[in-house]
Amino acid sequence: MQDDPRTLVSTDWLAAHLRDPDLRILDATWHMPGSGRDPRREYDAAHIPGARFFDIDDVSDARSDLPHMVPPVEKFMSRMRALGVGDGHQIVVYDSYGLFSAARVWWLFKLMGQDDIAVLDGGLPKWQAEGRAIEDMPPVIRDRHMTVRRQNQMVRDVTQVSAASKLKDTEIIDSRAPDRFRGEVAEPRPGLRAGHIPGARNVPFKAVLNDDGTMKSPADLRATFEAAGVDLKKPAITSCGSGVTAAILNLALTRTGKSDHSLYDGSWTEWGQFPTLPVATGDA
Repeated sequence: MQDDPRTLVSTDWLAAHLRDPDLRILDATWHMPGSGRDPRREYDAAHIPGARFFDIDDVSDARSDLPHMVPPVEKFMSRMRALGVGDGHQIVVYDSYGLFSAARVWWLFKLMGQDDIAVLDGGLPKWQAEGRAIEDMPPVIRDRHMTVRRQNQMVRDVTQVSAASKLKDTEIIDSRAPDRFRGEVAEPRPGLRAGHIPGARNVPFKAVLNDDGTMKSPADLRATFEAAGVDLKKPAITSCGSGVTAAILNLALTRTGKSDHSLYDGSWTEWGQFPTLPVATGDA
């Protein structure tokens, strides 16, 4: 695997840089609703040395009825200052699944104009499997200002996605499991219709990962997207249940060298609740 401090770094890379003064590590573990698990409590019990806990549900737009939507710039800046994360820092974000919710935080930082952030490939499971150090100590936090330049082209709303679905000039890529994409099972959130956005392609997020939770090579990623019918020459919009696993596809697309892609923040939680929006079922 090629280490890239702007996309993905290995456990070896992180171990070699663990004591760097400008390194900031974030534990961005998030669990699906109804899992009965508390990521904050798990972080308090064991995390990579020096890691801070990034709460995806808290660093979000409290004014929205939809889960963990992108926060206002001012809220993001104040939350990062409280975590001691700011200008001049190299950030590494991980989660306790391998590669699940960490990509959402990587994408959020990119949206806010922060380039020096990478996901830890294989996350906490790989780190622990290799016998590397963990701790239960809270980090020492010092304020650091962060300059934010929001990159609006990286996020899409329901109106833009609806237009893309009709015009067919953009690939909509859905990272949910195939049975959810096809509309064969009920959605985990109550009140949502089953199915997918018309014209969308299904690339389940697990399809871009190896068995150990690390990301496939750029060549294998390209092959995975193409096998699902994705035209990589077109711009892409990623989607999922609530905007978390979609970001894994954004990370994968970036690893292939593609830059013209965005994320549908409301995702199926928004689309699936509006009876006026069309829904497709089956594979197509």
